[in-house]
Amino acid sequence: MARTIAGALGAILALNGLAMLFAGLWWYAAVPGVTATGPYNPHFVRDIGAAYLVAGGALAAYAAWPREAWSGLVAAAAFLTLHAAIHVYDAVCGTHPLADVLRDLAGVYLPAALALWLAARPAAKETRHAEAAV
Repeated sequence: MARTIAGALGAILALNGLAMLFAGLWWYAAVPGVTATGPYNPHFVRDIGAAYLVAGGALAAYAAWPREAWSGLVAAAAFLTLHAAIHVYDAVCGTHPLADVLRDLAGVYLPAALALWLAARPAAKETRHAEAAV
């Protein structure tokens, strides 16, 4: 089940990254709340799109090769968690914190939580430790 979740999440994040890289203006207008962050900056959107593409690829690699790609999973979880933390900070400092958190729940906080769960679960640690013993 964990590998299925990692694969699905990886595909979704990679598709999001590709949209940001190759259809940034469309992505900027289509994703709820993005326009409230300031004017469209194509370079910034592509930079973050690249990070999403890498995180998605790392999750997909973990789904395919869990023993070999565990460190990529951890890196993806770190990016997603830091990204979510930035959104928490912005929500707390904003004028509508609850609305901002609810808006970002599915697209920001849930992917971070899933990636953290994947990286922290006992089976992932056992896989890593089993490799170290070989």
